Amino acid sequence: MKKLIAIDLDGTTLNTDSQVSPRTAAVLEKAKRAGHTVTIATGRPYRMSEHIYSQLKLTSPMINFNGALIHLPHQVWSGELETLINRDIAFEILAQKQQLNLDFVAAENKNSFYIDTLDNFDGNFFASEKASEKNILSAKNMTTNPNSLLLRVNNPDSLSVSEQLVKDYGDYVEVNTWGGPNPILEVVAKGIQKAKGVSHVADLLGFQQEDIIAFGDEHNDVEMLDYAGWGVAMANGTDQVKAVANDVTEKTNGEDGLADYLEKYLELN
Repeated sequence: MKKLIAIDLDGTTLNTDSQVSPRTAAVLEKAKRAGHTVTIATGRPYRMSEHIYSQLKLTSPMINFNGALIHLPHQVWSGELETLINRDIAFEILAQKQQLNLDFVAAENKNSFYIDTLDNFDGNFFASEKASEKNILSAKNMTTNPNSLLLRVNNPDSLSVSEQLVKDYGDYVEVNTWGGPNPILEVVAKGIQKAKGVSHVADLLGFQQEDIIAFGDEHNDVEMLDYAGWGVAMANGTDQVKAVANDVTEKTNGEDGLADYLEKYLELN
């Protein structure tokens, strides 16, 4: 039976250098050649994940912003779906930047981004060579609602910041943490989860729930692993994600754990 393989990026598909290793790329290519479909399901914006989509030579739909954007890169697709959050929330969080101990507040859409100050602009992080005054997060510049907010926490205890945001805005948004080295919180509309994105892709491509295998490592992967017919947590994953998974990889993301598991599970040798 052909599978829909839903893969998280940071802490899962990407190694500790935030790269796709040659072995992981090779195994995913073997899976595609065997007739399986690989779909990326990430909290990252499209701009920060398009190069990975291209590297893996995917032609399947992609899930960004933890499900707030479901689209087919490089094409106009009738199945595209996006969910936005009220821009006023971005400005309210920005007003609390110091109290929340945030390095920056950024707002994202599929093809645009805004950041509160250019002093914190990192071209590598934002996958853009430059930013200008037009990218400043302000009511003048950001006239539409964003897909997502990205908050970099200047505090080892990002959980406390997340809890405060949920307390203040939990009726309107979901707050997720990224895997990987960046202390990033992502804010998306209430009810947005990777599971809903994967379900949307599965329905449009004709996959049954039991034919989905999903890989993840962080709490924003919990619903996706729980929803999938076979959910696999990374060895380096959180206790929360391991608790809902059907299985756990033997190796970490730094040891090609996803590739090792998938090759055995799909009998790709």
